Amino acid sequence: MRTLVLGLGNLLLQDEGLGVRALERLTAHYCLPSEVETMDGGTMGLDLLPYLDPDMQVLILDAVEADQPPGRLVRLEGAAIQAALSLKMSMHQVGLQELLALSELGGTRPSRIVVWGMQPALLGWGLDLSPPVTAQLDNLVCSVARELCGWGVAIEQAPE
Repeated sequence: MRTLVLGLGNLLLQDEGLGVRALERLTAHYCLPSEVETMDGGTMGLDLLPYLDPDMQVLILDAVEADQPPGRLVRLEGAAIQAALSLKMSMHQVGLQELLALSELGGTRPSRIVVWGMQPALLGWGLDLSPPVTAQLDNLVCSVARELCGWGVAIEQAPE
């Protein structure tokens, strides 16, 4: 089964860019097999629809408003994804909610969707992640690697 790891977020808005930064860290620290595609989805929203199909599993990396302390890791699956997306932090989350709904209607919803992310601290203009989010970035990436291993994906740590 194909696997897509999708990093979402706006790199210009501090912790909003978490998903893209986590994807960069994942690909720097781990060697992923050829059946795993990684994609910087940025703020593409509905433009991601052609990349989805029911014969794949998708792991989404994103900042998630979960009413938790900044830097707290968040894992969502099933109905919890829709519930979390109802608390919008940015415009790309409107696109993500619509993307998942349209993929369901069009029969292209992936067989498995999991969101891994973190509660943001700062969403203002800036290129750097906040200190609490930066402090937990490696923990997030390790959690994502364990999730992928649980899906049967053979990943290895990249040589240093």
